[in-house]
Amino acid sequence: MDKMLCRRAHILQHWSVNILRASMSSLDQHQHLHPSCPDKTTVSSDSSDTRELAKEPLQGLKLASHAVLEKAKERGRLICSKCGGSRMFFCYTCCSLLGVSHQEIPVIKLPVKIDIIKHPNESDGKSTAIHAKILAPSDVNIYTYPCIPDYEKNKVVLVFPGPGAVSVLDMIQCLHDMTDSRSHGSGEPCIKRLKREEETGATHTADSPGSGTPDESKGLQSRAYPLQRVVFIDSTWNQTNKISTDERLQDILRVELKTRKTCFWRSQRGKPDTYLATIEAIYYFLKDFHKHCLAQEYNGEYDNLLFFYSYLHSVVNKSKQKKKDLLENEKEEKAV
Repeated sequence: MDKMLCRRAHILQHWSVNILRASMSSLDQHQHLHPSCPDKTTVSSDSSDTRELAKEPLQGLKLASHAVLEKAKERGRLICSKCGGSRMFFCYTCCSLLGVSHQEIPVIKLPVKIDIIKHPNESDGKSTAIHAKILAPSDVNIYTYPCIPDYEKNKVVLVFPGPGAVSVLDMIQCLHDMTDSRSHGSGEPCIKRLKREEETGATHTADSPGSGTPDESKGLQSRAYPLQRVVFIDSTWNQTNKISTDERLQDILRVELKTRKTCFWRSQRGKPDTYLATIEAIYYFLKDFHKHCLAQEYNGEYDNLLFFYSYLHSVVNKSKQKKKDLLENEKEEKAV
């Protein structure tokens, strides 16, 4: 009986690995995360907590049908005609679709341009940044460090935690203040001005985006205009320092996402659950930007940025659940 159970366990392990390998080749297999917040709370290792964390954030999204991905998955991996790599859904090296057409997947128009600075030592196949490039091709660019564009400091923000980082809610005001300080020669950091205004009871119009007349809403939307581009670092946390400390990024306003948690299925011991996959960080930033800066009700405008991510999330979770159920059945059979 023990030999039979061992053999079944070996077959089960081989089956599960093959499913994950086929479905996840385009994603980070080592928790390729975007550090959205310096919080040190770690992900619980309890399986029920992990399932709840992974399940909740992706529910209720307004997504295009995954039927096209189901069909492509049934056909299996294909060889990219450009680089010869074996891929599923798309080639992350050539940024081209495989097994699906552009007409079959959603294309998203973003309110701002997105630049992703990728660490040179990171494999393209371990990054979710490619999802953004494929789904929003006209608004997303990916650069490999040390290549960094020459930015206008008061029109760009870097989504990265730090002592001077501000919230999305305060971001536009800070960009205006940076422009004013440069024109008037003021050297007072934005974060100090915000704290001083809070202490004196000053408020920003953006704090209550749902209130006011239509004319006020239009005026609020105009506050988003200084922001033209948002920069994200695509790297494992241990390798972010090289990029984040680059002198070309030092004078750029930093923004952090304080309340978001990852639903990535490969939790890393000792890593906070606020370390988001790159595609998650882009999505949550745009969602907050839409509500707080554009002062518009969010109705799923950017949900399809998670089109590939949410599908692979469901595939992996189903695979894990099947594996767990089979192992529990084996234990019951062994007990009998």
